[in-house]
Amino acid sequence: MAVRQVFEQAIQIQASSTIVERCITDRDLMHRWLNPALRCEAVGEWSTELGSRSRFVVQIPLIQPTLRNVVVAREPGLVVWGFDGFFRGRDRWECQPNAGGTYLLNRFEVLEIPNPLINLGFNWFAKNWTKDDMKAQLRRLKRVAEETYYLEK
Repeated sequence: MAVRQVFEQAIQIQASSTIVERCITDRDLMHRWLNPALRCEAVGEWSTELGSRSRFVVQIPLIQPTLRNVVVAREPGLVVWGFDGFFRGRDRWECQPNAGGTYLLNRFEVLEIPNPLINLGFNWFAKNWTKDDMKAQLRRLKRVAEETYYLEK
């Protein structure tokens, strides 16, 4: 079993927290900034309301590992997905309005990796990739949110 690991990244975005939140919760906008190796699929109707379910499929040929997730916390400006699959974890997105627009905090927690081989692979390869990917996703999300903000002005 893996020791709990927490990855946290943040970015300042020159857009309202309403627009930043929409970029996180609207699946079409999400797919503009999400890592292209991930596919997000609704389980039933797409929603980010508390208890809503979806799954993330990692686009690796042949195996396509899948994380089932459920929205475990939801407030205006906050969405927390809980994951279960080849690992258990949480992905927290919090929009904090400020004078410059929105400070967006993303906190990704790996709580447990039950399979020892996947745990080893995560620690050897995916751990550093996760940190870098989070930074890249936040830069892409910033671009999408700011473009959306200026288009709607």
